[in-house]
Amino acid sequence: MGDLGMSKGIDVRGQPLAGGKEPLICTPLVARDEPSILREVAVVCAKCPDLIEWRVDFFAGIADSARVVALAREIRKQAGSVPIIFTRRSTREGGEPIGIEEEQVLSLYRAVCETGCVDFVDYEINNEPQHFQAARQAAHHSGAQLIASFHDFQQTPPAAEIVAKLVTMEEAGADIAKVAVTPRAIDDVLTLLGATLAGSRQLRLPIISVSMGPYGSLSRLFGWTFGSSVTFAVGDKASAPGQVAIEDLRIVLDILRRSLAGK
Repeated sequence: MGDLGMSKGIDVRGQPLAGGKEPLICTPLVARDEPSILREVAVVCAKCPDLIEWRVDFFAGIADSARVVALAREIRKQAGSVPIIFTRRSTREGGEPIGIEEEQVLSLYRAVCETGCVDFVDYEINNEPQHFQAARQAAHHSGAQLIASFHDFQQTPPAAEIVAKLVTMEEAGADIAKVAVTPRAIDDVLTLLGATLAGSRQLRLPIISVSMGPYGSLSRLFGWTFGSSVTFAVGDKASAPGQVAIEDLRIVLDILRRSLAGK
């Protein structure tokens, strides 16, 4: 385990996730139908991630709540004790097109949360405030946690704006604050890391921060040393640009942990 105290730990239903390891590794599920998703779960779980994120916007059956709920139960069954993040990413923040309105999305969140099959839900802070609070209530009613998120696929905002966004998430009642931005130059990766460090010192919440794309892959490798609690890696297929294969990520993380611990 890392246990170097460089990022805030995340609890799952009162227990430290992965014994407080730094960083936690999350792998996405992005297949489009039930057989493909369940095959993906088997591939991913064999690689022992700390978290799984089901990107339900990729699922062709998203408009059928009963199908989504049934599949959530099956994913939970196959994933065993691995915590699950349930995420509908909007098209404006890099998600797949879906044929349902926001009220239907929130009904879906409520239905999935009520099953007790998911441990976290991700909902974007730039949604309408009443929608954000509805997602928060759905999560908390079931004992799950809310990840407030913001994604910019065009640029990296100034560090002060990133920190302000994280503060807004905390003030809105999120349990975890996530930002993902796009570097236009390698300097932008430093901006994201600096904002992560400043935010981790200012917020009481755990932070997840990501710089996307080829330059951004650096943040996936050592962003945790600046305060990001979770990094995303490819278990089967990527859900965002710059994700590294989980096997490669583990090699780098092991080197960094030993070096930082003076071993």
